Amino acid sequence: MPTATRKPKARKPRVKRQEPTESYWKLCRRFPLRPITSDAELDLATAVIDELVDRGFDNLDPSEADYLDVLSELSEAYEEKQHPLEPVSDGEMLEFLCDQHQVTRSEVAEATGIATTTLSAVVQGKKEFTREQIRRLCEFFHTTPEVFTT
Repeated sequence: MPTATRKPKARKPRVKRQEPTESYWKLCRRFPLRPITSDAELDLATAVIDELVDRGFDNLDPSEADYLDVLSELSEAYEEKQHPLEPVSDGEMLEFLCDQHQVTRSEVAEATGIATTTLSAVVQGKKEFTREQIRRLCEFFHTTPEVFTT
């Protein structure tokens, strides 16, 4: 009886890791990649992040982009631990977005097809948005559904 031969699984090609550039080492000397332990360190990290972002992602070499990714993650981890954000309600988020975009609830209702009474009920905490309503609001405000997730 013949036996079936198994084909070996296709392996993903290994991506050769690039050697860090001198600009990467310069950034590491300026602010070493290690856990952030104080607000003062966070301020320094934020200054480096802002400087790299201001240069533009397309103007960073791959090592600098890697550095920016890791430093951003370290900053975020510290902020989440030391300065957690209080969750906001859907109504508070709606009010914030309306304020930022300088629109009224009536204008939002007209543009999204969500009744003004529904928007008011959510702001008053009497109702929650449905997934479809969140989708419409996100489309209108050009944001992601996560802003309405508490």
